Amino acid sequence: MDYTQLPHLNALLNSLSAAFLVAGFLFIRRGRISAHRAMMTGALISSTLFLISYLIYHFVFHGLTRFTGQGLLRATYLLILFTHTVLAAVILPFILVTVTRALHRDFTRHRRIARWTFPMWLYVSITGVIVYLMLYQL
Repeated sequence: MDYTQLPHLNALLNSLSAAFLVAGFLFIRRGRISAHRAMMTGALISSTLFLISYLIYHFVFHGLTRFTGQGLLRATYLLILFTHTVLAAVILPFILVTVTRALHRDFTRHRRIARWTFPMWLYVSITGVIVYLMLYQL
């Protein structure tokens, strides 16, 4: 794969992460713990692969990508990018604590932090795809 394909791979990985997160949420709501664990593992793996691919693309091959849209579209893009970037930085410790609590079978505290982790992680995954679409498909 040539490096110019990495943004497309990144969007796919973000999409997969979002799908795994939603499926994991639905499974735990139905009491299907093993399925929930499998989906959350998938979300963690796809998000990790995304981060690795993103860093390689931007810090090894490409650098910054500038949005060329103007007016309201540019303002919308910048708002989405800002909230995405801030939450992407904030979410990592939340994910690590949430996963650690699950691995230690501390499910009361796991649930307490997962209520915050899930919507932030899902938002970051979805807005990552939106940023991709605005940069590469508009």
